Amino acid sequence: MTIGIIGGSGLYEMKELQSIKRRTVKTPFGNPSDKFTCGILEGREVVFLPRHGVGHHILPSEINSRANICGMKMLGVDRVISVSAVGSLRAAYRPGDIVLPDQYFDRTKGSERHTFFGGGIVAHVSFGDPSCDKLRKAIAGTARRFISREWKKDVRVKDRGVYVNMEGPAFSTRAESNVYRKLGFDIIGMTSLAEAKLCREAGLCYQAMAMVTDYDCWHQAREVVTLEMIIGVLHANVELARGIVRRLVAELPESRDCGCGDFMKTAIVTDPSLVPPATMKRLKPIVGEFFP
Repeated sequence: MTIGIIGGSGLYEMKELQSIKRRTVKTPFGNPSDKFTCGILEGREVVFLPRHGVGHHILPSEINSRANICGMKMLGVDRVISVSAVGSLRAAYRPGDIVLPDQYFDRTKGSERHTFFGGGIVAHVSFGDPSCDKLRKAIAGTARRFISREWKKDVRVKDRGVYVNMEGPAFSTRAESNVYRKLGFDIIGMTSLAEAKLCREAGLCYQAMAMVTDYDCWHQAREVVTLEMIIGVLHANVELARGIVRRLVAELPESRDCGCGDFMKTAIVTDPSLVPPATMKRLKPIVGEFFP
């Protein structure tokens, strides 16, 4: 078992990693956001990647999520934990709280970057339940235990929620924020949906750990969201996320029995004999096991 960790805003490294090796991975889908940091955490093999690159120099819409997830797969990862900053669309989801989204709504303009397929091969993977239910429950349990026993601060963990994925890089208008609230969305971010879709196609378990930094701009009693406001909350969130991930890695079972690796068995509809050789070669790291 190898666990992949994708770090978002502020989480550029895992200080607790040992036996570290930084690996450049060349994928058929281009360059990942940065080098992968491979090491041992709590006795387990872990692969870490900063989503925006070290120093945060990649826009959300510029992230090559296909290369990031393909690189994880090529390094033997079977479970991906994604840490990211989000805005809250609910008064009950306060800055500093953690949300584990189990549903998504797509407001991006780049859905062609959310799949490995195309170029002569068609696949339609099931995505009704976008995250791994067992991984989400494991994170929720670990997070609550860590907060009550070690963190000892007033942080709530929401084990379900709807994540609306906007394009960015600008934050929402107030009109948009209020519409999202009326539609029943809980949190808003710019990065997680593509990762969830690509992990599903790659047969990897995926769960986002969304760290709430602000109330977007709908909350009339609060200031309009600014980067300075978000950074202030981020510093505390990063340390909390590190602590939870460290405990989670130690507690996860060695093998998975969730079925996330089986979704692609019936998703590919193209006759393999019709797939162009170049496309077949490109997809080999992702679904090569399903081709003769």
